[in-house]
Amino acid sequence: MIDHSILLDRLENLVGVTVMALSWFRSYLTDHYQIMNVNSESSVLTKVKCGGKWKNKERVLVFSSRGINFRTRHLMQDLKTMMPHSKADTKMDRKDKLFVVNEVCEIKNCNKCIFFEAKKNMDLYMWVSNVPHGPSAKFLVQNVHTLAELKMTGNCLKGSRPLLSFDPKFDKEPHYALLKELFTQTFSTPQYHPKSQPFVDHVLTFTIADKRIWFRNYQIIEEDASLVEIGPRFVLNLIKIFQGSFGGPTLYENPHFQSPNMCRRLMRMEKAARQKERQMVKEIRLEKRKEVKEVLTEDVTDDVFVTPAEEKPKEVEHEAPRPSKSKKKKKHFQIMAKTGKRQKWR
Repeated sequence: MIDHSILLDRLENLVGVTVMALSWFRSYLTDHYQIMNVNSESSVLTKVKCGGKWKNKERVLVFSSRGINFRTRHLMQDLKTMMPHSKADTKMDRKDKLFVVNEVCEIKNCNKCIFFEAKKNMDLYMWVSNVPHGPSAKFLVQNVHTLAELKMTGNCLKGSRPLLSFDPKFDKEPHYALLKELFTQTFSTPQYHPKSQPFVDHVLTFTIADKRIWFRNYQIIEEDASLVEIGPRFVLNLIKIFQGSFGGPTLYENPHFQSPNMCRRLMRMEKAARQKERQMVKEIRLEKRKEVKEVLTEDVTDDVFVTPAEEKPKEVEHEAPRPSKSKKKKKHFQIMAKTGKRQKWR
């Protein structure tokens, strides 16, 4: 037996536990009460029932196929940490069929299963099934962020029971109502489970947006009743809902779902179309440049400013020509030569 007074004294003096956490532990250890403080006001004392009879025997098997990456492995570990009623198993071989999972669940004495299936080392699918009679749902997991990756400020007690919060859209359509019941039975920690703590300090939210289900995990702050995200977070894109466990008749098929292969194919086609368009623009630009050059060579207005060139002498004179005499002087000299007299100029 442990002396609770000695334990509380050591927690306060040696370890340095905060006053709020210490009062929480003291109320639980001594009187089995859980007190909630909101806006500096203590709530009504709520009796925490300990050692009750464990009636809900839900057990969830969480494992995967071979070929998953490190992020999926960390996500599985985070889910196991959040769900004290979960069990683990070795990875399943890719060659094995999905109905083998039912046998593994039967061996592990589990009636729920979360199975991660990896394909092409890039696509992650998640099965949530009620073993062995069904139903089961297959999802495409997108935008995975683990606890170690996010490093959020939120924190909660390990093994505590969560609140499940669902979007109001879950009650409007039948396939969402089925998923709500499946998530409730899978993610909710059974009351009085041996590995669980009798506290409620975090909430799991399932929100529908953009035809997808967004999963978040928040801590409940006692002082102001606010929420701080803990992690992990991921997005589930529904593919199909089957009547049986990992197979059987299809109850619902998502018409808005587009496979990752088709998305990658469309992206490649779009990229090829852009490249082809750039090549066509380049060819058109080169053709236009050639057409401009041809038009300039055949322009009719080029001869407008062309003038006939002067005739140049065949022989080039190397000496300057002598200055020619004026006609008046020439006539004057002729008269002088005839008369022998010198005439006056004008």
